[in-house]
Amino acid sequence: MTAPDYSDFSMMELFRVDAETQLQALDAGLLALERDSASATHLEACMRAAHSLKGAARIVDLQVGAEVAHAMEDCFVAAQRGKLSIGREHIDVLLQGADLLRRIAETPEAEVPEWAGARRMEIDVFLGTLRDVRQGAGGVAQTLTGNEQAEPQPEPQAEPATAAPFESGDDADRVLRVTAAHLDRLLGLAGESMVESRWFKPFAESLFRMKRLQTSAAAAIDTLRETLGDAVLSERGEAALTEARRKIDECHGLLAQQLVDIDMFDSRSTKLAHGLYDSALACRMRPFADGARSLPRMVRDVGRELGKEVRLEIVGGTTPVDRDILEKLDAPLGHLLRNAVDHGIESPDMREAVGKSREGVVRLEARHSAGRLQITASDDGCGVNVPKLREAIVERKLASKEVAQRLSDAELLEFLFLPGFTLKREVTEISGRGVGLDVVQNMIKQVRGTMRVYSEPGKGTRFQMQLPLTLSVVRTLLVEIGSEAYAFPLTHIVRTLKVRAEEIELLEGCQHFRVNGQSVGLVGARQLFADEDPKLADGELSVIILGGHGSAYGLAVDRFLGERDLVVQPLDSRLGKIKDIAAGSVMEDGSPVLIVDVDDLLRSVEKVVARGGLQKVERDTSRAVRDARRRVLVVDDSLTVRELERKLLDQAGYEVEIAVDGMDGWNAVRAGKFDLIITDVDMPRMDGISLVKLIKDDEKLSKLPVMIVSYKDREEDRKRGLEAGADYYLTKGSFYDDTLQKAVANLIGTVSG
Repeated sequence: MTAPDYSDFSMMELFRVDAETQLQALDAGLLALERDSASATHLEACMRAAHSLKGAARIVDLQVGAEVAHAMEDCFVAAQRGKLSIGREHIDVLLQGADLLRRIAETPEAEVPEWAGARRMEIDVFLGTLRDVRQGAGGVAQTLTGNEQAEPQPEPQAEPATAAPFESGDDADRVLRVTAAHLDRLLGLAGESMVESRWFKPFAESLFRMKRLQTSAAAAIDTLRETLGDAVLSERGEAALTEARRKIDECHGLLAQQLVDIDMFDSRSTKLAHGLYDSALACRMRPFADGARSLPRMVRDVGRELGKEVRLEIVGGTTPVDRDILEKLDAPLGHLLRNAVDHGIESPDMREAVGKSREGVVRLEARHSAGRLQITASDDGCGVNVPKLREAIVERKLASKEVAQRLSDAELLEFLFLPGFTLKREVTEISGRGVGLDVVQNMIKQVRGTMRVYSEPGKGTRFQMQLPLTLSVVRTLLVEIGSEAYAFPLTHIVRTLKVRAEEIELLEGCQHFRVNGQSVGLVGARQLFADEDPKLADGELSVIILGGHGSAYGLAVDRFLGERDLVVQPLDSRLGKIKDIAAGSVMEDGSPVLIVDVDDLLRSVEKVVARGGLQKVERDTSRAVRDARRRVLVVDDSLTVRELERKLLDQAGYEVEIAVDGMDGWNAVRAGKFDLIITDVDMPRMDGISLVKLIKDDEKLSKLPVMIVSYKDREEDRKRGLEAGADYYLTKGSFYDDTLQKAVANLIGTVSG
């Protein structure tokens, strides 16, 4: 394992790095000892941390730090030898020592002598307290005082600095100091390379269209021969037709080989680009535990101040979190945990009276879920008093008594996030000012996240935050509005759906539709983004539901374009704040796309509604009638894959039939008329390669387009499929968003031509 590179660090900087690590271990060990004072493992960890701090302080000539660490080490040694039993009162004193060492480490090197002189009395009082602790061990004081230590611990000159707890094995590789600006630039370039790698896809698709045209030209020549029939052609005319057919076949073969090569190169470049981006992104990631190291101590101290027994459990400490998000989470998590201890956890006597353990538990969990970071802060306390909450809402005139009675528990809990709102009657140092949860929610919104609260009386409260994995990339839903593409962050979308014309109602001059029994206002996106009258196409609307409790709106867009991971590109600061727009990005074909600021958009909608300027969504009578639906046969032995492909193609307007294996597919092809065959490779009775060959070898079916969709993504697999006669090879590993729909459109066109 390569040693960390600290070559440009001063000795004092090295001490601070070491001290931070050792003090974190010391805090964790002391909190563990508070729950299990007899644990030899925790005692050993605390002793070694104090011992390392003593040695490091001596190396940089911080004698005051060495004194404090030495005194703490002596206490741990006495406990290890059974001559001192460390109780909670001792933990308090030792934690004070850890705080004192932290203050020493944070003091600038030139100011340490002055700082130590000004606090000499405080330091001597602490050292005297530790002497009293050791004297309480009975006869141990003489042994552990002065220079007469029994079995002195070895000095750490030859001992390497202890690595951070999350570093192990090869993960603790060389450490480089890189500025945040350079790292962000690297990530931006990696994102651009990922976008650039997608440019091969449109190029390959254009070649596929050329291949189709060549096939059509060859068919035209064959048709011409058949039309001429027995007519006698001149030798020159016959030679010209033969030569034209030969050259088309030659071009067709050459193009097929180039398509194989381009497809392979596209696959390799995409994998490399994604690998580069993932590696660059990993550089921005830090374990969640890095941002939560101080929280167990904070929860413990708040609990002691309030006379409560409480501990913090952290789950998912190794979950990688974007550096910028982790830094912004510090204050929100602190607010949530203090709120849980103060409002949620009951006193020990109250918990015991209702059959709970005297010690309350606050749980903090981080995990990745559905492409997002999910952080949950929960407690096993009393839960939110909903009747009291309803009374407080009415008392503060936030809602009338009648309205408050009709609100559900979930709707009532949303009031907790309002600025200045609190259920506390008295203001304390910990709570009661009403500046906690609203601050948390605002900070969560700043990183494009959402938060929900759930509570069950007598069992506890849970705050759930959904955050993006990184601020540099956002998962979005692409939509078309007035012939332009816009991206909506998925974290702000409640749901998407199709709304038929007959489902739209007119209430008080505004259009509404119902979802799960709830009335949702309908707004035309064209009015907001394109300054055009919104239109209802083909008797139904593509609608995005935005907002939350009591303020949800359905935004009618022209059509859905699929989901995308977009590299966020901040807009030029000279433009100022653009209404309803948060940032920009670039599509795989190089075209720009604007990322919508959903919060700003909702405010714009409310302003339009308030002034009565909302336009109705009318039927679009100018749109041409759609072509007859094209028929597609899906052949796959996996029920999941069949249904997924069927739904995607059905949404795109194609008529889909299914077959469960190659033999079933072959029978369906011969019995019916299809515009496209989509087949898997590995299937019972007959595999996909055999099916492709049968189709292409049949004179009547040879011109029928065939697409292979398979998990096999090796170059030899692609080559084998295309050489068998397949017109397109799509891997299920890259099967996302509208990739399948685009491939089908390239082969047989869209339903609208």
